[in-house]
Amino acid sequence: MIINIGKILIIIGILILIVGLIITFSNHKFEWFGNMPFDFEYENKTTKIYAPFGTMILISIFLSIIINLISKWFK
Repeated sequence: MIINIGKILIIIGILILIVGLIITFSNHKFEWFGNMPFDFEYENKTTKIYAPFGTMILISIFLSIIINLISKWFK
């Protein structure tokens, strides 16, 4: 069981690395990401606050779908 958890963590790390590289090297294709509706941004002379609520909701929905598909695949 412990060996399986280690392999799963390595696979998740590799997937995160691949997604990061794809986003890094595709400069203009993901400009909308982080500039969605419901992304809150406040700025004055000394303070800047950015809370990407819309982006967090989109990521949450996407990850929920992926996790549900994977869990149904392994049943």
